[in-house]
Amino acid sequence: MEGAASASTLAASVTTSRPLREYVGMEIRRARFSDAEVEPLLAGLSQEYDTRYGENVEMTRASADEFDPPSGLFIVLMDGPITVGGGGFRRYDATTCEVKRMWTHPLYRRRGLAARVLKALEDAAREAGYTRLILETGPRQPEAEALYARRGYNRTEFYGHYPEARAFSLDLSRL
Repeated sequence: MEGAASASTLAASVTTSRPLREYVGMEIRRARFSDAEVEPLLAGLSQEYDTRYGENVEMTRASADEFDPPSGLFIVLMDGPITVGGGGFRRYDATTCEVKRMWTHPLYRRRGLAARVLKALEDAAREAGYTRLILETGPRQPEAEALYARRGYNRTEFYGHYPEARAFSLDLSRL
């Protein structure tokens, strides 16, 4: 796993009491879904889905090429060699993109990093010509729902595979 730190390295190098000012030097990088830096994010997200919802097929519902520019994008948030978060968007229709695979490592949560990643995705989606952003989160992810509400997303009807999902949208033309 060249270029990305393992979970054991991460646990050894991070404490939950790390001051927020130390996160200023983190870097958001554009990445391809197949890049080594994305692997820890996908593994962590898959484990999280399994823990919260049991065995599921969510991770198979989007292909890597859907996140390729110009209609898609994937980013990672790096703390040196450690992948601590990230996410991506893919085309939904001519004016709308969908955010997928948002995740922050548990040891880095509650520090505003997911909001930083989401803001970067919103900005990139607008630059790509999208005027609307949509996303869904599961019913067992209240912290994600709270993040989207704080960022000004509006609840909307579910549109995907899971009727119990919480769907949100953001008008990018108003930002």
